[in-house]
Amino acid sequence: MDEKQKFDFWYAVENTTVIKTPQRHLETFGQTLVRYHLISELMDSVNKIRVREGSIMAFRPQIITPDSFVDNMLEGFDGESAEYMNWLKKNNPDLFILKYGFSIKNQETNDHIISNSLKHVVEKVELAVENKNDPNTAILVGVDKPWEVCLLKLMVEIVQTSATGNYNDIKQQRNILSGRQSQAEIAQEIEDEFRLASKNAARIEQLGRLLEKHGLFEKYQDRFFSIVQSR
Repeated sequence: MDEKQKFDFWYAVENTTVIKTPQRHLETFGQTLVRYHLISELMDSVNKIRVREGSIMAFRPQIITPDSFVDNMLEGFDGESAEYMNWLKKNNPDLFILKYGFSIKNQETNDHIISNSLKHVVEKVELAVENKNDPNTAILVGVDKPWEVCLLKLMVEIVQTSATGNYNDIKQQRNILSGRQSQAEIAQEIEDEFRLASKNAARIEQLGRLLEKHGLFEKYQDRFFSIVQSR
């Protein structure tokens, strides 16, 4: 990669603004199709705006465990790193990291040019997306070339908003599969704690910790904050 390409890539990322990310986080146990609207000004024309519409396929997050690190990801590290990973295998077997993969579906990309101000076009696209009420749609303003690089910033933001939920989903599933607690038992424990917290404000903090423990805070957050406000 020459210096001009490096500058172009840096410029594209630095001049990309994500206006709207998908309302839902990425699917933990399946693929997610994210639709995007990329708005950019033509470089040599005044009030000529290109709107690209396309899709990004986000694959199911892959789980990387200490075993995977030891077997596949320590090339170039010294022996102490391998020893540390072996220690993790023994002392923290539940540790895992999520690896995300994306594919830009170029075959579904189309674009059109609008003669108007950037501000007006952004407002028009926002209104159209709002009317469709599609929770998996994103809007961003970027550069016309290299426009694909602009999508990198979108992908990063999508991962940042999804990672906690994905991690908690997988952790909860692993706990259930290992026989530590059934879903019914977890649900009953949470309902019991909600009942206690509604009567005793001192139990609210414990309720919050319980929801975080099972990775269910997002699911119950409306009920949780309702109790917080009422107390």
